[in-house]
Amino acid sequence: MDGTEALVPITIVTSGFAMVFGIYYLKTRQNLAMIEKGMNPKQFANRPAPYKNLKWALLLIGAGVGLFLAYLLDNYALAGPGNIHQHDGRNAPIYFALIAIGGGMGLFGSYKMEKTWWDENKPSREE
Repeated sequence: MDGTEALVPITIVTSGFAMVFGIYYLKTRQNLAMIEKGMNPKQFANRPAPYKNLKWALLLIGAGVGLFLAYLLDNYALAGPGNIHQHDGRNAPIYFALIAIGGGMGLFGSYKMEKTWWDENKPSREE
């Protein structure tokens, strides 16, 4: 085994340890900061996320629509005459771009729905 081949397992183990340590360290610092501000870290961890499923649904729907649109563009609009079923890989970036655009539009739609609900149901500050 060469020296470079020995570095791969060492790097993987060291990186894994650093990641676990970093996550634990940052979680502890977050809890201490919450305690300093008078908040209860256990209450923060159990807080519900009301639109979590909507966000995931719209993200996956958007990604699916983007993938379908990329397929249609690749096979029909950009294929040229007579090349409908020949895949040479030139249009592969279209798939990634449209999946990202569709997913982003889904997340944006989720944000707009949550913001609209929050603005309508916001508690009034009458003092």
